[in-house]
Amino acid sequence: MIDLRPVGFVIGWLVAGLGLSMVVPMAADLAAGMRNAEAFATSALLTVSAGIMMVLSCAGRQRKGLSLQQSFLLATGIWAIFPFFGALPLVFGAPRVSFTDGFFEAMSAFTTTGSTVLSELETMPPGTLLWRGMMQWFGGLGIVVVAMVFLPTLRVGGMQLFRSEAFDTLGKILPRAGEIAAQLTLIYVGLTFACMMAYLWSGLAMFDAIVHAMTTLATGGMANYDASFGAFGPATDWVAIVFMCLASLPFIRYVQFVAGDPKPLWRDPQIHAFFLILAGWILLLSLNMLLRQDLPEGYGLRQVMFNVTSIMTGTGYANADYMLWGPFAVAAFFVVGLIGGCSASTACSVKVFRYQVLYAAVAAEVMRLHSPSRVVIPRYGGQAITPDVMNAVMAFFLFFFLTLGIVTVALVVLGLPPITAVSGAATALANIGPGLGPEIGPAGNFAGLPDAAKWLLSVTMLVGRLELLTVFVIFTAAFWRG
Repeated sequence: MIDLRPVGFVIGWLVAGLGLSMVVPMAADLAAGMRNAEAFATSALLTVSAGIMMVLSCAGRQRKGLSLQQSFLLATGIWAIFPFFGALPLVFGAPRVSFTDGFFEAMSAFTTTGSTVLSELETMPPGTLLWRGMMQWFGGLGIVVVAMVFLPTLRVGGMQLFRSEAFDTLGKILPRAGEIAAQLTLIYVGLTFACMMAYLWSGLAMFDAIVHAMTTLATGGMANYDASFGAFGPATDWVAIVFMCLASLPFIRYVQFVAGDPKPLWRDPQIHAFFLILAGWILLLSLNMLLRQDLPEGYGLRQVMFNVTSIMTGTGYANADYMLWGPFAVAAFFVVGLIGGCSASTACSVKVFRYQVLYAAVAAEVMRLHSPSRVVIPRYGGQAITPDVMNAVMAFFLFFFLTLGIVTVALVVLGLPPITAVSGAATALANIGPGLGPEIGPAGNFAGLPDAAKWLLSVTMLVGRLELLTVFVIFTAAFWRG
């Protein structure tokens, strides 16, 4: 029988810390003279109390390390429990939504999906907007740590490909996972501060610069305005493009760069492929738009670069309604969203390295077909891809697209139109943000969906953010027997 107390002990401390963090948006509302501060005070009290009770009830059974099963439960439990408490300020205070909507919004924030059920954001108290940004920022930092410390060890989705790189390559500099997490946190904070300063330079007010810096580095995409980045000028778009790209690169490369070894940052095959794919889609979509006879108003290269970068990185900002750009553009944005950024970044979706492994496997198989006697070994970054990595990547692709199909069918059964269902399933599973169609597209939101669809999409966001297998394995009998 798996001992759940060490898992509950850690989660309890984290929940208590989440409650304490609610003091920040409470202070923002108090400074603005908003009574909404009471909602944050109440939520903070309940969250801290719940966290302390979890710690006390699970105390006395801590170990220096967690078992494999406990690690799976910890990673899943954090992202399942945090949205419950994160929703409280949205339910008790402005905008006073139902618990279903509050949980959906909080799950979307913590998983850095960026889908929203809220509108008239310009009228929201500053504390509410700040809290949405903070939840995304926490989720972005958390997933980087999970991707670097947990997932390689758990051998999830081919992430073991980076296990030796994370702990052996940096072994002389950062010998323990805790030190790696500390370095990642410092870099994350530093990049967020740099992004905030760049947004200030571009003309944003201090509050908007702070919130959007957090949501940009987390590739979360929740903005302070219904028009998202359509409310800002060109300079702000360029700043966002730069930092969305920076947030989509492996944070371990920043650790190595700061430690005095810049070579891995320039030589990483993931990074090369990421920028090559991104540039290719920008070029392809730009050429398509130039060939159209009915260019939409306000169209330009900046709009294409911004929206392609936003969707590919899973950020989900929008500065134009690309649903008006024609059928090819709509299809292109759907495909781009299923690519994603690099591993060990805050970016979402499938991730570039998995496509690289898939390409290597297909290329090797093609070579074997026309040269049966030839020994062909798939490689990634010059190193042979081991069978366990290959199997994990193939399993990930199978589960990803199988889950996408099942969720799509379920949403259609719940009454959603086909384009809304398939894009809603994709945007939740890949943690992108906006879907396609008039309802959940870049000009809409998810408020009009039935509650059952919102709960289904919330679970799908969780599954997608934790690389699918981390969650699915918990529902197998062998897991609990082990």
